[in-house]
Amino acid sequence: MNFHNNLKVPLVIQERLNPQDLTEPGKFYVKSVKSGNSDLRRLAYLISSQSTVRQADCLAVLDGLVLNMMDELSQGRAVELGDIGTFRVAVTSNGSATPEEVNVSNIRYSRLNYRPSRVFKKWLKTLNFSIMS
Repeated sequence: MNFHNNLKVPLVIQERLNPQDLTEPGKFYVKSVKSGNSDLRRLAYLISSQSTVRQADCLAVLDGLVLNMMDELSQGRAVELGDIGTFRVAVTSNGSATPEEVNVSNIRYSRLNYRPSRVFKKWLKTLNFSIMS
């Protein structure tokens, strides 16, 4: 797969204090900066401009993908999207003293885990970065 990484991911320098010792001098780290959003409509536009499929058809497929992903995830299935990666539902829960005390009310929150594919991992290694002033 040919990666198009002639652009640079913007970064900023950020000072962080040690929360365990606030008297220590801070250390400086780089942090990625979000430069905007791309929604399903934008992705449909991009896909349609690179193919013979109309934008409305691309958007319909992407909307269907979202709904079907939620349906599959709600049934406990992992959703593998080829070169994109795998999505699955995970939960964090409170512990109980005995197995009999465990039930769904132990769940503190649920989240979506994403594991990038090999293609995405390889692409991440090719990114270029630029520290903004």
